[in-house]
Amino acid sequence: MAVYFKEYGDRSAPLMLFLHGGGVSGWMWEQQIQHFAPHYHCVVPDLPGHGKNYKDPYFSIENTAEKMIQLIEKVAEERKIIVIGFSLGAQILVQLLSMRPKLVDYAVINSALVRPMSLMKKWIGPTVKLTSPLIAIRAFSKIQAKTLYIPAEKFNQYYEESCQMRQHTLTRVLEENLSFAIPENFKHVETPMLVIVGEKEKSMMKKSVMDLLNSNSNCVGMLVADIGHGLALASPAFFNETIDNWLQDSSS
Repeated sequence: MAVYFKEYGDRSAPLMLFLHGGGVSGWMWEQQIQHFAPHYHCVVPDLPGHGKNYKDPYFSIENTAEKMIQLIEKVAEERKIIVIGFSLGAQILVQLLSMRPKLVDYAVINSALVRPMSLMKKWIGPTVKLTSPLIAIRAFSKIQAKTLYIPAEKFNQYYEESCQMRQHTLTRVLEENLSFAIPENFKHVETPMLVIVGEKEKSMMKKSVMDLLNSNSNCVGMLVADIGHGLALASPAFFNETIDNWLQDSSS
């Protein structure tokens, strides 16, 4: 199934690909698009099983990384390539980089879990079956939205997409998320990588940053004070400025 994506900005400028987190879709990057589109060709896909691609029957991090490689090759046309991934999208980015170590020029890896949590994996199926009816309850979804820093004006879209996500898709996404480990080939990635995590995120997320830094010397780590899981939504101006400054420093 073809990946649904939107394009913004100058198609002759460097390519900037945005990979969203699990349970949301490309709309999470709205503030980034407004900021970067005047200077970049911004490409924003909905990942398989999410948003406009919710009917895609199968999700895996490796398969999605392959689809993102195909998308890049389709639209890049020998230009600089920057990829920004959050959470599930960040895991896909790590996989993508490992599969094609020389494809991407700059990468921003925000909140990527790379420590497998195998003990939790066996509980995902039963838990999803028990809790999936809660997703349709708006009050429950509002609590979830708050933890993800989803703006009030985006809640209805978040709620609608949460309700349309298929149960088997959610199970697959969670299984893939909790099983992901740094691929062996990641050590060969030549791309400058900015690895970001929030100070208020779970310890496993912060340990994952250290694992990435220790796996490849091209990684630079950044801990953001007073932020949990969702920097781009919680503090978009800071997130955008951070990327601008890092890209400028990395290219000089």
